[in-house]
Amino acid sequence: FRSWHRGTKELDLLFGPFADARLEDYDAAALAQYEDLLMAPDPDVYSWIVGLAPPDPAYDTPVLRDVIAFQRTRHA
Repeated sequence: FRSWHRGTKELDLLFGPFADARLEDYDAAALAQYEDLLMAPDPDVYSWIVGLAPPDPAYDTPVLRDVIAFQRTRHA
């Protein structure tokens, strides 16, 4: 639910499809990383995902890289 209701429509459209497609395959550690990412400030997360800024090292996890790759393949 939170993936589709982040607060900004842009992130809803980035996280929602990703969550629908990938989260069921994540283990507990990956889900924890995803939860941390959902708690990050919206403008920062958006910038990281669309490539406007490098990710903050604290959030530069395999999950964030998976979200970024997912978005790139959706829009390739």
